Amino acid sequence: MSSLALVVMAAGVGSRYGGLKQMEGFGPGGEAVLEYSVYDALRAGYDKVVFVIRRDFEDLFRERVGRKVERAAETAYVFQSLDQVPAGFSVPACRVKPWGTGQAVLICRDAVRTPFSVINADDFYGRTAFELMAAELRRPKPNDGLPHYAMLGYRLENTLSEHGHVARGLCESTPDGDLLSIRELLKVQRFDNGIKHTENGVAWLPLPAGSLVSMNFWGFEPDIFIELERQFREFLAANAARLDKAEFLIPEAVGVLVRRGRARVRVLPTSESWFGVTYPQDRARVQAAILEQVRQGTYPADLWPAA
Repeated sequence: MSSLALVVMAAGVGSRYGGLKQMEGFGPGGEAVLEYSVYDALRAGYDKVVFVIRRDFEDLFRERVGRKVERAAETAYVFQSLDQVPAGFSVPACRVKPWGTGQAVLICRDAVRTPFSVINADDFYGRTAFELMAAELRRPKPNDGLPHYAMLGYRLENTLSEHGHVARGLCESTPDGDLLSIRELLKVQRFDNGIKHTENGVAWLPLPAGSLVSMNFWGFEPDIFIELERQFREFLAANAARLDKAEFLIPEAVGVLVRRGRARVRVLPTSESWFGVTYPQDRARVQAAILEQVRQGTYPADLWPAA
């Protein structure tokens, strides 16, 4: 079997949560959410883990999470920072947040040489999601001159927080499962009369519950880095007037590739129920969901027993 890498984007600031949720303990042994994703990935055949973090919490991350994973798999660390921009561009003095998920993946170009997946650190994706993606990454691809990538498609109603709005990538695909478009909706929320989204904070428009959405679980080949480098330059140039807040996002970069006919992206539908940590109030639900998975035997009480 070919080697597979898992890129875990864990450099976020957790502004809505109010802390470094990517390292916070939710499992019975204090495991972070991302540890369950890594565990599932290793069971599915991935053999390398690349953590995208910030230099300012490197020591804490290695202590709480990294050391455990290092015992189980080849592990690398990549550090996301604001100053990682191409020559000819500068960083606004008022910029605080990293450049977004697109940049987080781009800076892994020297650490990843094989097919790989990308996930968020604070999302729980489910065991079968990693099995689906591993099988897809190893599947022989058509010789049509295009890169072939993949994304997990979750049912919208399985991906919402009970405590506020979330961002979701709404997908449209062909009957054969090829992605036609992905639209980043920044405010999606469940109401008593259905699921809705808003772009202006005033008008809320309905969304079909069965819609497939991206949860930033992607499958790529290393050639994606060439395209991300090109698009990051385009992003910086196009957003010169708003670089204090603009973000270079993976769903938008993939959408550009599809629109330009530069890649084919296969949507892998999954019935897994997502749960994640967006708001502090999500903590109790996530803890309860993990404990139930442990009770059912999906995960051991101790993910990483000492040798």
